[in-house]
Amino acid sequence: MYAIVDIAGQQFKVEENTKYYVPRIDAEVDKSVTFDNVLIYSDDKTTTIGTPSVKGMKVKAKVLEHLKDNKVIVFKKKRRKGYRIKNGHRQQLSRIEITNISGSKSKKAEEKETA
Repeated sequence: MYAIVDIAGQQFKVEENTKYYVPRIDAEVDKSVTFDNVLIYSDDKTTTIGTPSVKGMKVKAKVLEHLKDNKVIVFKKKRRKGYRIKNGHRQQLSRIEITNISGSKSKKAEEKETA
């Protein structure tokens, strides 16, 4: 079973008991976070596509740590002018573990299973 979830403006395909690096989340380490913007949910039998999100579905995750990504060097230069600027940037990340994908299925998915 998997779900596609919108986390901080980015879409991630998540499965239970797996770890992911996501943009920094405003939560303390070892605290639980809930994402309710589930775009697609799929189990072994059916796939439910949200319009725009699947109602009633939630993904629960645990924040494992906060860290910084590797440094990205930004170098600007204008030829023949002596203009050179070197900057670096380290993106703030959070490492999360998906603990549970749960919720109620939509009515359309339930109708398809019974038919």
